[in-house]
Amino acid sequence: MSQAREVKRRINSVQNTGKITRTMEMVATSKLKRASDRVHASRPYAEALEDLVGGLYSPDLADRFPLLRVPEETKTAAVLLLTANRGLAGAFNVNLIRKVRELVGEFRANGVSTELHVAGKKGISFFRFQGEALSQIWTDIGDYPSPEDAGHLVEDLQRRFETGELDTIWVVASEYRSTLSTPPVARQVLPLQADGEGASIDRFILSPSGGHVLSKLLPLYVRNVIYRALVDNAAAEQGARRAAMKNATDNASDMLDALRRKYNRARQGQITQEIAEIVGGAAAFE
Repeated sequence: MSQAREVKRRINSVQNTGKITRTMEMVATSKLKRASDRVHASRPYAEALEDLVGGLYSPDLADRFPLLRVPEETKTAAVLLLTANRGLAGAFNVNLIRKVRELVGEFRANGVSTELHVAGKKGISFFRFQGEALSQIWTDIGDYPSPEDAGHLVEDLQRRFETGELDTIWVVASEYRSTLSTPPVARQVLPLQADGEGASIDRFILSPSGGHVLSKLLPLYVRNVIYRALVDNAAAEQGARRAAMKNATDNASDMLDALRRKYNRARQGQITQEIAEIVGGAAAFE
């Protein structure tokens, strides 16, 4: 009797857990739809801006625009890691942390002084536990990041690159390709990487002046790189959480099937024993 009660107690516990994971899966699915829509909406603008800046890039502009500076040697680097504030997302945060550790390790192995900036409680907790010094931390980035959030993350790093205090800036985040494909990616934000030789702004007829346009365009480009990483990372997080909760719900269902079979066997054994006791008691009176 005690065995059947214990199995029944476990069945109730697994059922409650399955209800929670199923609800979390539904919430993640809803958030994933909104997040993926933001990803697809942001990409055409980001790609057009990247092509435009790449086409205007020219090394002789570096003296006029500090954001176009290309250091002869990389001595200092800043790495911005984007992680989640919450867990229950499978290996999402682990993969990002592994990627940034590889990148930082590679920089330091080459003698580059590297500082780490982390957005997200999971990344912050891990590196604090490891004793890693964090230059800046942020925990206020929500599920639907805005361009203002991106500017808040990168404005100080951008200023330090312009003054020559930093030689390169990288961002590590998950790239949202599909619900099942969200690999961690390290992308160089600065110095600007342009395809081909580029073209001088003097070849364009611009109003206001080309210098004025480029002075506004370059900070916008840097902010947009971070914004795109934020929206991709947010969508990837919801996709990973949805997959993790679906797997947990499926596992709970499989466990329930096994526990119900075990409960039925225990209950049948109990009934058989009770019948045997009744028959034995009746035989004793004959």
